[in-house]
Amino acid sequence: MEQDLIKSIAARVAAELMRTNSSAPRRHLIPTGVSNRHVHLSEVHANMLFTNGLTKYRDLSQPGQFVAAETVILAGPKGSIERVRVLGPARGQTQAEISVSDAYKLGVSADIRESGDIQGTSGLTIIGSNGSVQLDGGVIVAKRHIHMTPEDAAFFQVQDGDIVQVRAAGERGLIFDQVAVRVNKNYALEFHIDFEEANAAGLKQGDLVSIVDRGVYCAAPGADDTDSGYPIRNESKKGLTLVTEEAAKNALDNLYIKPGGIITPLARDIIKEKGIKVIYLK
Repeated sequence: MEQDLIKSIAARVAAELMRTNSSAPRRHLIPTGVSNRHVHLSEVHANMLFTNGLTKYRDLSQPGQFVAAETVILAGPKGSIERVRVLGPARGQTQAEISVSDAYKLGVSADIRESGDIQGTSGLTIIGSNGSVQLDGGVIVAKRHIHMTPEDAAFFQVQDGDIVQVRAAGERGLIFDQVAVRVNKNYALEFHIDFEEANAAGLKQGDLVSIVDRGVYCAAPGADDTDSGYPIRNESKKGLTLVTEEAAKNALDNLYIKPGGIITPLARDIIKEKGIKVIYLK
């Protein structure tokens, strides 16, 4: 009876610990926002395309932004795409964000740009319920990026305009290169990619990813806190006790080694070849 009571208490304590741990914020992880093709309209163009301008359909994850009830048709030299969502509020200039596949279907160039950088880009026709607008430019494939607040940027040790790598785990896990960091007090933390990129990595809306740090390693989300994890940003440079060939391949600039840590011969060859700096922690 006493043993049963002890087991029961232990089970309840373990369950409570698991519950507390699962609800704790995992600050080093970033939720994914997956974007379909969409259009941002200037106020002038919104009023030209729709009788009453834009009306809110639902809010987006970024504060103050929304999906409009109105949709448009995008028409290019080779084809058209119907029921394209318009995002609000109105902006200073009109911009269409499409995928690479969309660009082929429309017959326009697929220039990968950051939002707002539309100089020299392709144009197309936008058709609304009340008229149409011919754009001389403004068609882009959005450069993948992370929205974050200044507080987030301080935590991740990055600045507005930085380019980082982002790691997606899972069966189709991969590392996204050339990810732009955008910092603004009105942003919500989110990694933005389009559907083509999301499908390549098996990512869905809300899935968690991590910034790949330069040589700082910790365990994968949900795994034990061991040295077998992949590189992600963490509050502390824990360092490795064993640097294997795989760890050396994944390192970018620096590798942090715990006191007494070991580097395998194959790892040493890779470190030398890649010019990685080895830092021994005290």
